[in-house]
Amino acid sequence: MSGPLTGVRVIELAHILAGPVCGLMLADMGADVIKVERLPRGDGTRSFVPPDIGGESAAFMMLNRGKRSIALDLRSPDGVEIVRRLLSDADVVVENFRVGTMEKIGLGWDELRAENPRLVYCQITGFGRTGPMADKGGFDLIAQGYSGLMSITGEGPGREPVKVGAPVTDITAGILAAYGVVSALFERERTGEGQLVDTSLFEAGITQTYWQSAIALASGHSPGPLGSAHPLSAPYQALRTSDGWINVGASNQPTWLGLTRALAMPELAEDPRFIDNAGRMEHLDQLVEVLAGRFEQETTDEWLSRLAAERVPAGPIASVGEMLEHPQTVARNMVVETDHPTAGRVRSLGSAVKMSGTGHRSQSDAGSSGGTPSPAPLLGQHTREVLGDAGVSDERIDVLVTQGVLVSSDPRTAL
Repeated sequence: MSGPLTGVRVIELAHILAGPVCGLMLADMGADVIKVERLPRGDGTRSFVPPDIGGESAAFMMLNRGKRSIALDLRSPDGVEIVRRLLSDADVVVENFRVGTMEKIGLGWDELRAENPRLVYCQITGFGRTGPMADKGGFDLIAQGYSGLMSITGEGPGREPVKVGAPVTDITAGILAAYGVVSALFERERTGEGQLVDTSLFEAGITQTYWQSAIALASGHSPGPLGSAHPLSAPYQALRTSDGWINVGASNQPTWLGLTRALAMPELAEDPRFIDNAGRMEHLDQLVEVLAGRFEQETTDEWLSRLAAERVPAGPIASVGEMLEHPQTVARNMVVETDHPTAGRVRSLGSAVKMSGTGHRSQSDAGSSGGTPSPAPLLGQHTREVLGDAGVSDERIDVLVTQGVLVSSDPRTAL
């Protein structure tokens, strides 16, 4: 796909989630992302089955569409030399190994910068390159605990700790890394030099605590879990209806007054306990008790109609399957289809960023997504293609394939 990063060459030395999310973000904007996979099995998500589609991991295909794959043995000097050759004229490298891993094989920031001063080197780790925990590995669950996220997630005080359902620190770290890479590329236009981009799962988790950290920094009190409620405004949470659940976001005075009208309970607007947001937060338990009794009297659809008439933000709690089929999801091209060489027609999530240029227009803006992304690659599918472009002869590639240093699985060219 074309896009604002067309012409930017990214070498993705990353695996599982955070690094591949960064590569996916860059590929969606038109970058040529070459995924370097370690032998013998490639990216770990290739083994995340079930579910699979035609024998291919659904998880891998979700995160790696739009990329090209080469497969090599990074324990081999020849494998390392090939990566060094690719990096000699690349724009970006993305990696998410433990701190020091790349240095051990001769592909650290200092070595690569000396050979390619324009290179943007992006490193995603568990806790960052510096500090007393720099050498620790990174896992989403552990980062959610350290970052405070698990202390504010759950049904309420005294209940079992709960992590955010999605691997939010991994995904957020990947997005932050892509933001850092694009910023570094922008600065390179002024200075002519690349730089190191350093972020972590720990910091990604911290960035999710803006409201709670504001409370803690201002008051000295660490807020705890509130279920679906908001720590700063009320009512702003899920409420049970006669046939399910509904989210209600009456988070300011106009929407609060609109809610009292939708409820046909004008007396709540004059109740001194609920007269303003401070009062509603102070008496949140009593407010929820009143609202719960009223909401349980009618269906979700009936309440959605009532609340819409009063311009009160509200919505159902959709399953993932319902979300994927929702007309708004479809209209925003958030589900895209690709033709995979072995899995056939595969659906995956589309880019959440729409731009007016070709390739990134929303359906509502231009009637199409502007192009179909390429499918996730087979292991080593583009080895011969990528190395040929880098000047490696077919004969040399054949030798390295025979030696087990490379894997080439492109059905058109494989040995």
